Amino acid sequence: MDIDFSLILTLAVLISGGLWLIDLLLFKPSRKRRLAAAQAGAAAGGTTLPAETQQQIMREPWIFETAHSFFPVLAVVWVLRSFIAEPFTIPSGSMLPSLEVGDYVLVNKFSYGIKLPVLGTEVMPMSKPQRGEIMVFRYPEQPSINYIKRVIGLPGDDIISRNEVLFVNGVELSRELITQNPTNDPWEKVYLESVDGRQYTVREETGKFPAGIDWHYTVPEGHYFTMGDNRDNSNDSRFWGPVAEELIVGKAFYIWMHKRPGLHWPSFHRNGAAQ
Repeated sequence: MDIDFSLILTLAVLISGGLWLIDLLLFKPSRKRRLAAAQAGAAAGGTTLPAETQQQIMREPWIFETAHSFFPVLAVVWVLRSFIAEPFTIPSGSMLPSLEVGDYVLVNKFSYGIKLPVLGTEVMPMSKPQRGEIMVFRYPEQPSINYIKRVIGLPGDDIISRNEVLFVNGVELSRELITQNPTNDPWEKVYLESVDGRQYTVREETGKFPAGIDWHYTVPEGHYFTMGDNRDNSNDSRFWGPVAEELIVGKAFYIWMHKRPGLHWPSFHRNGAAQ
């Protein structure tokens, strides 16, 4: 089952904030009046209303007390997660070797424009995605799921693949072989690829062409073409098309923790900028 945490958090903030406001405007003034009346009655009898009694009169009902306690924390988390940065976990190997399964990455939520949570409506435009950046977005075929891929093509770009070498607007994306496994007759190769001054590693498996050796695609306006760095093991724009602007969540910029699947302690050996 897919859980929309943004929706759940937003509802929690609205409900707890609403309850707190109802108590502040309607019930707290009534408690103050009862307290004033009790103090006046005690004073008329020549006594002072005990502190415990005063606290009892002013005590919030449990539902409002709970809302009052949780609302500030939930509100801070909601603001940070909705407009500043949001953590994501890498669930698959589609971005190997750049991002590994179990990496926890931070995603900048305002790099590509400030949007309203849940609705996704842009309220303040910022910069646009650039080629070579790692982008998180809602999967076009099932928007409740977040995907993470690398931006290869911008709106209007003409992309060609020739024997798995990419050309963007007629310019070949330069790449340099880093490693191959094994050295002789390799089945796996890792390249350092470059686009618009950004360098990153991509992985290919010899003889495996899931999207075909040669293909040609023109990115429509308002959309972005994305690919996984694990080129022969990635479900990306080659198969389901480009990503519309309204589906963009943010830019992945930092690996802050790594945890291997299963019962393993988290580690921080991979901490650093997401390249």
